[in-house]
Amino acid sequence: MTAATAGPVEEFATGLRTTRVRRTPDGRHEWWHGPGTGRHDPPAAPLAPAVPAHTAGARLVVPRPVEGGLAYLADGPYSAAAWLRDPRPAVRLLLAHALAGAGEALRDLHASAVPDGAGVPPALARLRSFLDRGAEGGVAGPHTPRTASSAPATAPHAPAAAPYAPAVVRLREHAARVWGPARLDRLRSWCAELTEPGGTVLVHGFASLGALIPPLRRGPVALLTGEDLGAARPELDLGWLLGDLAELDWAVPVSAHLDGPELPRVLLDAYGSGADRDLTGRAAVVRIAAHTRDFAAYCGWSDELADYTAFIADLIDEEGRRAVLGGATP
Repeated sequence: MTAATAGPVEEFATGLRTTRVRRTPDGRHEWWHGPGTGRHDPPAAPLAPAVPAHTAGARLVVPRPVEGGLAYLADGPYSAAAWLRDPRPAVRLLLAHALAGAGEALRDLHASAVPDGAGVPPALARLRSFLDRGAEGGVAGPHTPRTASSAPATAPHAPAAAPYAPAVVRLREHAARVWGPARLDRLRSWCAELTEPGGTVLVHGFASLGALIPPLRRGPVALLTGEDLGAARPELDLGWLLGDLAELDWAVPVSAHLDGPELPRVLLDAYGSGADRDLTGRAAVVRIAAHTRDFAAYCGWSDELADYTAFIADLIDEEGRRAVLGGATP
């Protein structure tokens, strides 16, 4: 891997993680993940050796340790989450290409052997704890409420930064009032369904638009992979990406008006058969709930979190069908 020598092209930070994107001498880009302001232990990717070296579609890029963090090499400085806010007509085709590549690569990943030590993906585990107790913290997702970021999201095990712990409690209390016991029970059951024994495969664990890096000019699409690997149903990874698309269509409506292919359909068609569409929709709701909780845990309280809980209540009632249908209300 070529060392990065230039100054950062982009830099992002939450209480959990700092992300720096730097050009390399050969014109590529290094995406570096290091500890955030509320964390001292470096990120790790212990299951990365299980990731297939060659996949159809996108390249599953695994990291190497660099400067107290993990560095990934990609051919672009911006994530699909950032590109989705660009109104230029060609962007929809760029995103469709990236999502098709992600679907094919995830299919190959899911066909790989599940390594020893693979457990529930960390983001899903933290959401389950939040739904049960609401006291643990998490990591901000690839885009904050109303604002998409080009930083990829990971979800390693870590407590909430102490200054934000009250925001997590406040969100849990607010969500409990808005969702009510029945919706909370449905979310809990969907989390359990995604890790039912007998149907689990090796999953990316946080296959988000923030971790999907289209090439700036030439080169393969990259899906940054390693920190969140685990064992779950394959629908978890598909739902994570579809949840991102549904959230951004709601929070940043410009993306919904771009001409071009229906992005959810592109992803699902590229992945092919074998995924339960109903469970994929439920996984998309789980992803948005996880992001909402993660934002509170590592960015603090925002009044827009109240809007998110209302949005999620509607999605729970619909079982996430709009995420699978590309934003159309069922």
